[in-house]
Amino acid sequence: MTEHQPPDEDFEEVLRYLKESRGFDFTGYKRASLMRRVRHRMSQVGIDSHTDYIDHLQVDPDEFNALFNTILINVTGFFRDPEAWDHLRDEVVSTMLAERGPDEPIRVWSAGCASGEEAYTLAMVLAEALGPERFRRRVKIYATDVDADALVQARQAVYAPRDLEGVPADLVTKYFEPHNGRLAFRKDLRRTVIFGRNDLVQDAPISRIDLLVCRNTLMYFNQETQAKILGRFHFALTPRGVLFLGKAEMLLSHGRLFDPVDLKRRIFRRANGAGAVASSFVAHAFLEDRRIDVGGLDQLREHAFSASPVAQVVVNAEDVLVLANRQAETVFGLGRQDVGRPLRDLDLSYRPVELRGYVAQVRAERRAVRVKEVSWQRPGGDQVWFEVNLNPLIGPDGGVIGISIVFHDVTATRRLLDDLEYANQQLESAYEELQSTNEELETTNEELQSTVEELETTNEELQSTNEELETMNEELQSTNDELQTINDTLRDRTRELDQVNDFLESILTSLRAGVIVLDTRMRVIAWNRGAEELWGVRRDEAEGEHLLNLDIGLPLEEVRPVVWQALADASFLTEIKLSAINRKGRDVVVRVVCGSLRSNAGEANGAILVMEESG
Repeated sequence: MTEHQPPDEDFEEVLRYLKESRGFDFTGYKRASLMRRVRHRMSQVGIDSHTDYIDHLQVDPDEFNALFNTILINVTGFFRDPEAWDHLRDEVVSTMLAERGPDEPIRVWSAGCASGEEAYTLAMVLAEALGPERFRRRVKIYATDVDADALVQARQAVYAPRDLEGVPADLVTKYFEPHNGRLAFRKDLRRTVIFGRNDLVQDAPISRIDLLVCRNTLMYFNQETQAKILGRFHFALTPRGVLFLGKAEMLLSHGRLFDPVDLKRRIFRRANGAGAVASSFVAHAFLEDRRIDVGGLDQLREHAFSASPVAQVVVNAEDVLVLANRQAETVFGLGRQDVGRPLRDLDLSYRPVELRGYVAQVRAERRAVRVKEVSWQRPGGDQVWFEVNLNPLIGPDGGVIGISIVFHDVTATRRLLDDLEYANQQLESAYEELQSTNEELETTNEELQSTVEELETTNEELQSTNEELETMNEELQSTNDELQTINDTLRDRTRELDQVNDFLESILTSLRAGVIVLDTRMRVIAWNRGAEELWGVRRDEAEGEHLLNLDIGLPLEEVRPVVWQALADASFLTEIKLSAINRKGRDVVVRVVCGSLRSNAGEANGAILVMEESG
């Protein structure tokens, strides 16, 4: 069933029952994958009808847990998609730390954390960037999931060695400790990770988040529910907060909420000034009391201004350049000798944009001015685009004492917009050609219009298909994990059977007397070394053969009646002496003890012959 097909009312009744009886609302999940997982659980308990399955849930409360474990596929791992995590560590985390003060707290949210691997991956990345001591002092990681059983496992922070195959060996040594044959995340760092239950659809989001990681979770929800969750994420993030999604998830229709940082690796930044901000999600945050005495504040401000990754200059009330950070010096070729010069004498006053008119406007209107889409050809370099923000600096007396000019490099975004505009132009060109054709075919106008509308939604449909494929992949991975567990169990059972067989083999080998074990059809299933020594027939020649077909010196016609009695009577045991010829061709008298081979149920399922030469 696709998202556009009419719903199955019997299946919808199951969802309503789950919501009313247990408070789990799955109505926002994609129907195709949800129906597939419910059907899988129904087949496991041998039920075909949704109505019958509701009855089963009513009489068996334990079935809820089994169903939820089937629906909530907790496929996760440490450093899943390593390339994306490397980029997050090298680019995003380093920039996030540079934008914040040395003691400023860092709040991270791992939404849909499953059994905790993702949350502890974040802990390792940030601990490596900050060092363990500063990490414990500054970082709080909030890890949430709707699955209570998975959260219990996550809080324990204990994993099998194979779970850590994706973790570099040096990090395993540094952050994990041996624990009863398994590995536990370091207890002193584990306290920084706080686990709690949170339903992304119904519960309020956590606020003031700097980095929000939600990987391969949105793809389980339909478009309407995805939009609702993304609105909550937008509210949760700080103005410069970063959203890190899974490789199958793309924000095609939510550009007003998030700006792309790296589309390939699904990293986005919160778009400030977005229209739809859910201000009613959580209560007002507590304001931090910063009324403390900070030593060397001027020096810190100077270094922070200089180290900013965004080019910034400041002019005073007389339009004289008084400050320029390191990035501005690099981008616009400014030097220390330019500080103190009038803005009009600098190339910066007219390149990349005529600044003096905007500076005068800011001073006159006493409000910020933003200049968009400023194009500039770097000397000997590529064309770049800036967004220039001019902000008045107000003194204690209310007058304008200067103007801050910030140049945000939006080249990557502009190029993406150009690519999208080009693609749009191509679509418009194709549409115009279709329209010119439609003038001759007026009867097909409505069908062509419908086709154009479908083209506009093709990207979202393709994305939905990709998410569905990724969902199926995770279901297959979950099934593979179950098969791996079964395989491990079978391997253990095989090892135990091998040990038992070795033990029985050692008993038969240790007996000096000849021992023959027969099945119910008198075929040889065991032939020990004593029998080889007595009759000169090797084990591989005897096993599998009918006793009466063996060419040995024992008068088998005389043995056959007692064997039949042993096969017929589970309590039968007798001893006979027979004249025979041993492997050396000598006449001997052989003492033969014949008894029944009994099963655990006390039934005869074979016979045992014990033979030795009688003195």
